[in-house]
Amino acid sequence: MLIQTRMQDDLKQAMRAKDALRRSVLRYLRSEIHNAEIAQQKELDDEGVLAVLSRQAQQRRDSIEAYEGANRQDLVDREKGELAIILEYLPQQLTRTEIDSLVEQAIAETGASGPSDMGKVMGQLMPQVRGRAEGREVSASASAALRRLSG
Repeated sequence: MLIQTRMQDDLKQAMRAKDALRRSVLRYLRSEIHNAEIAQQKELDDEGVLAVLSRQAQQRRDSIEAYEGANRQDLVDREKGELAIILEYLPQQLTRTEIDSLVEQAIAETGASGPSDMGKVMGQLMPQVRGRAEGREVSASASAALRRLSG
């Protein structure tokens, strides 16, 4: 419950400081966590909370992409602000080099020999990188490494 406790304390602080964006984002995140708890019919541990936060971060990234395509800078700025707040609660994000290293390790451990083994490699990788890297980036790295193996 460490993450949720920290979020609650930060929400109180944002309310005192009259920080409207932080307050609304934290309230929304707490609501999403509560909805996930209702759906699973149990209290979420930190891992479950991280899954909710990762989903929310991904939604913000997708929105930023869409708003940039629609040339709506005002909405891009808001989404980036919300994403920055969400990222404060997620573990440190992996660098491209770290992701590539984990991909190579997963390929070696699974004995993957080409693109047809993508499922095995991703199945091994995703639990390791959950909340610390975007799935799209991990998938791209794994795909490139598997193509190099077969090529």
